[in-house]
Amino acid sequence: MTLVAYKNQKSIVNYELIIPAVQDYLLQLQADICLALEKEDSQEEFIQDDWLHAKSGGGKTCVLAEGQLIERAAVNFSHIVGEKLPPSATVRYPQCKTAVPFQAMGLSLVVHPRNPYVPIVHMNLRLIVLKQADDKGPIWWFGGGFDLTPCYAFEEDCQHWHRTAKQACDPFGQDVYLQYKKNCDSYFYLKHRKESRGIGGIFFDDVNQWDFKTCFAFIQSVGDHFLPAYIPILRRHKAKLYGEQERQFQAYRRGRYVEFNLIYDRGTLFGLQSDGRIESILTSMPPQASWQYNWQAAPGSRELELTEKFLTPQEWI
Repeated sequence: MTLVAYKNQKSIVNYELIIPAVQDYLLQLQADICLALEKEDSQEEFIQDDWLHAKSGGGKTCVLAEGQLIERAAVNFSHIVGEKLPPSATVRYPQCKTAVPFQAMGLSLVVHPRNPYVPIVHMNLRLIVLKQADDKGPIWWFGGGFDLTPCYAFEEDCQHWHRTAKQACDPFGQDVYLQYKKNCDSYFYLKHRKESRGIGGIFFDDVNQWDFKTCFAFIQSVGDHFLPAYIPILRRHKAKLYGEQERQFQAYRRGRYVEFNLIYDRGTLFGLQSDGRIESILTSMPPQASWQYNWQAAPGSRELELTEKFLTPQEWI
């Protein structure tokens, strides 16, 4: 997709006004998601950490740890500023490699439940804006998406998750969900393992094919559909009984999550390359994970079913 300069929106016509509108939405979404997860856990509250980096901006990190339901969750807002985008953000766009002032704003979350039957969930919504010196207006684009990573998968969960993702996309075109689902299946893939990280969802980058108002509305639709997509799945399984075998398999699968975040994840690379706040960047990691040499799931087991049935991209709806 060719990046285009922002034009034709009389209500938001400059660099300074794009940022506050998106910031207000993301901060409110952060508060809504934290409150919803606190209600589900009922034992713990999010710790809120407002931070400011001397050179590159600031944000609000919200972490819930050692809850009865949630072993760790992080719902983080960041607003990064700089004079040149890091390589992870410009690898596909040589026109953005020059030193141009930029702002990058985003909300990123991950939930690592304690119960192995409740899936890991991830969402990211972001806006990047580059200020140009002339009157062409800023260059901007949105990115993000959400995806689900179960240890023990259920077909009804996969169907509900993707059905809700499609509902978020449908007002913006009948092909939007199909394209962004395909992107998600391709992106969340561990090449060195030759397996998907989870059952996917939607993933998008370089969203500026519509005017700013429509692109922003799309991001809001995705954000607003996150809780309806995840909370019913969480409630369906949070009271399921589990034992040491399930916890060990959960730790093993969390290892795959760590591998993806450290090797492939663009958000992690962007944070590290932009001199971001390391404590906030690494809140996406699970509190416990394991790696076992040459481990094999037993024939006919639920553990084997995960890789044989669910970790292959397919049409869930």
